[in-house]
Amino acid sequence: MNRPLRHIAVFCGVLVLALLLRVTWVQFVQGDDLANDPNNRRVKIEAFSYPRGNIIVGGRPVTGSVATAGDFKYKRTYTDGPMYAPVTGFASQAQGSTFLEGIYNKLLSGKDDRLALKHAQDILTGEKPRGGDVITTIDPKAQKAAYKGLTDLNAKGAVVALDPRNGKILALASTPSYDPSVFAGISTSEARKFKALDADKSKPLSNRALRETYAPGSTFKILTAAAALEHGVVSDIDALSGAPAPYQLPLSSTKIGNDVAGAPCDKASLKTGMQWSCNNVFLDTALKVGKDKMRETAEKFGFNSDVYDKEFGDLLATKSLYPKSLDKPQTALTGMGQGSLTSTPMQMAMVAAALANDGKLMTPHLVDELRGPDLSTMQKFEPKLMSQAVSAGTAKKVQEMMEYTVDKGTADKAAIDGVTVGGKTGTAQHGANVNDERPYAWFVSYAKQSDGSSPVAVAVFVDPKDMDIPRSEIAGGKLGGPIAKQVMRAVLGK
Repeated sequence: MNRPLRHIAVFCGVLVLALLLRVTWVQFVQGDDLANDPNNRRVKIEAFSYPRGNIIVGGRPVTGSVATAGDFKYKRTYTDGPMYAPVTGFASQAQGSTFLEGIYNKLLSGKDDRLALKHAQDILTGEKPRGGDVITTIDPKAQKAAYKGLTDLNAKGAVVALDPRNGKILALASTPSYDPSVFAGISTSEARKFKALDADKSKPLSNRALRETYAPGSTFKILTAAAALEHGVVSDIDALSGAPAPYQLPLSSTKIGNDVAGAPCDKASLKTGMQWSCNNVFLDTALKVGKDKMRETAEKFGFNSDVYDKEFGDLLATKSLYPKSLDKPQTALTGMGQGSLTSTPMQMAMVAAALANDGKLMTPHLVDELRGPDLSTMQKFEPKLMSQAVSAGTAKKVQEMMEYTVDKGTADKAAIDGVTVGGKTGTAQHGANVNDERPYAWFVSYAKQSDGSSPVAVAVFVDPKDMDIPRSEIAGGKLGGPIAKQVMRAVLGK
């Protein structure tokens, strides 16, 4: 072979080798990435070629699949879509998937590795493949009560209800909401509907219960009381505090008064301070506890950490914040849930639940079971202790104060005949100059059974910015208390 032909042969060999290396790289190294690329239309066509598994509430699916024309054979449907949207999220042919639809997409779409044997059987039998199901912890009656309470007010807001004994999420509502069905497909009209929702200033696509934080206001006073008792700053909840009303912030000329006219707040005890939501008592208490011990207690209840369902690995709620760098005035303000303190509704439900459960904070979870297409159990949740937030003795003293606040104080709107209920109201100022915006209204509560255990704790958040009511009517007890009561009644069957 002459020299030029030899060079050409070597060059062609190098090209063939490079091609083989590239094919091997694409097939074995990049294969998964390319197969899962959202721009790979063939993957999408295959993903929507058979019915998706369902999300189950109270034994019934709140999702479904419907046959359509075109390349994508099936699209998602939702029952009571707006009510359950904060639970399900959405699965859209054009917009992708979120929350439970996204977290468990592999199971619901049938791509979970644990379903490989079932797929092999389907090929042999010719049976059409189907995804598995996600069984939630949601109580449909509690969810309906929560959603109806918020929509009846025509309010922006959220409700979270937990079972303090095991961390099950019984209700998860956020308003205004949206119907995931209206943009589940890939049509131009559905794309327009999604864009309109995304551009809506009321943020219907936002999950206010889990992913947005707000000043918790006076509902945080239950944690302040717990911190004071746990660290020995207060031992007798009936002893006079010595905190004057109005209360002058340290290193400041600012004086803070109380919201309940005529309430006996001057030098009041911790119990009376809880009963009438006396700001002076809790400002002084937080200052005496100190920023480090206040933060330590807050973190045991879950502050400063994202809230995960560790069994299934999904993010439930973004972190609520108890700041690290606080001066004395800022520390005092956290005692009444103001300043730079922020919380999700989920976090305040966790605080109420832990106190109702004698100080034990159970890991919140939204999924009870993962189930295969053949209805077999693939994974079952087991309750897990997240922390011993405070001692049982401390929790029982806070319970006593919260129950007294329902019986004889500002939280009376949550009272249920024949049931022991503990509660705390909250009205949180916010805005650039604190009082620029209409205040948030909060309410936290729990209900006990005859054996002393609590099957439900609730946090209600209402943003009355666009509500047609006077500012004087904005209060946690008036707006949030009745909602909390109905959710608790739904769980108790009252």
